[in-house]
Amino acid sequence: MTHSDKKIKVLHISEAAGGVERYLVTLLRKLSGNREFEHVLVCPENFDTKKFSGIANACICIKELQHEIRPKQDIAAIRDIRKVIRDQNPDIVYFHSSKAGAVGRIADFGFKNIKIYNAHGWSFNMRSIGKMKRLFYVLVEKLLAPLADRIICISKYEKNSALENKICKANKLTVIRSGIELEQAELHTKQAETPAEKRSCREALGIPKDAVIVGTIGRLSEQKSPDTFVRVAKEISRNHDNVYFVMVGDGSLRDETQKLIDQMELSERFRITGWVDDPLEYAADFDVAVLLSRWEGFGLVLPEYMMMGKPIVATNADAIPEVVGKAGMIADVDDVDMITSKICEIIDHPKIGKKLVEEGSRRIKLFDAVHMAEKHSELFRRMVKRGKGK
Repeated sequence: MTHSDKKIKVLHISEAAGGVERYLVTLLRKLSGNREFEHVLVCPENFDTKKFSGIANACICIKELQHEIRPKQDIAAIRDIRKVIRDQNPDIVYFHSSKAGAVGRIADFGFKNIKIYNAHGWSFNMRSIGKMKRLFYVLVEKLLAPLADRIICISKYEKNSALENKICKANKLTVIRSGIELEQAELHTKQAETPAEKRSCREALGIPKDAVIVGTIGRLSEQKSPDTFVRVAKEISRNHDNVYFVMVGDGSLRDETQKLIDQMELSERFRITGWVDDPLEYAADFDVAVLLSRWEGFGLVLPEYMMMGKPIVATNADAIPEVVGKAGMIADVDDVDMITSKICEIIDHPKIGKKLVEEGSRRIKLFDAVHMAEKHSELFRRMVKRGKGK
């Protein structure tokens, strides 16, 4: 079957808000100018569908499509997704995230379309789960792998992890790095150079103009280790009176994190913004940008830090060293002393931070969303042309 005379319809299915939602917005925005494709999004009701206006041909919300594992809801979600697939009759169904990949592939069983799966970070790599749950997740991925014609990995680490756990053969795996929209980040950079813009951000946070800001962007969850960030802040504050600490985000550990801040007597020098529309507005004021994840399939905020011209300190978790390269300093996960030392090194020696920023400005080209979109377009065309892409 050829598609020279009609558009290739791609049905995207995801239940994961946050990072995966941002990924989809970026991908579809870059693909929207390509008239050979038609994109339909299937998502839960908590997605901000306004963000997809003009870049997706349609958004279909399914109430039962939830992130948590709930058998009754999951069965209902499978039923509803199957109906959507039947009605839409897509050429390609693209499953985003582990949960959507599971319920979606089951729902799509028996339909003659091309199936692409992107876990956006393997669930079995989460450090917060026990051995039995990890084995369960590995088993689920192995069982469902035959129901995908192609599996996208967002980093080389993710591909290697799939092979080490024998999820599938190498010829089914394709690495397409996550990307960011460099032109938007450049806009933020120009705004940050305007004194009025910089003052307004600091004023909103109640931080002195001459203070040093150590900041991080991400959910307040076990993965992002906000507790480690607070403990590092305490150590830095012992010898640096002019350093303030900012967490841009919110999450299930918000109250717990605030209690730890209070216990450490850091309340005057610590700010938690909660959810914000544009985290990069705050990142523009960072003097040191931090990501202390305990596990990470990619870490999209890292290239964003690079584009904003920020020196980076990050942990050696999973794909992080692969993404950071020489644009940041790497410390062991949960090693408060090592992380503190790296941050203080940048604060105390500006030339070190400048060198990291220069390396980041060169490295950022690897993560241009244009490349991510081009690789997806090539894959879509090739798989439709071959019928299965195998």
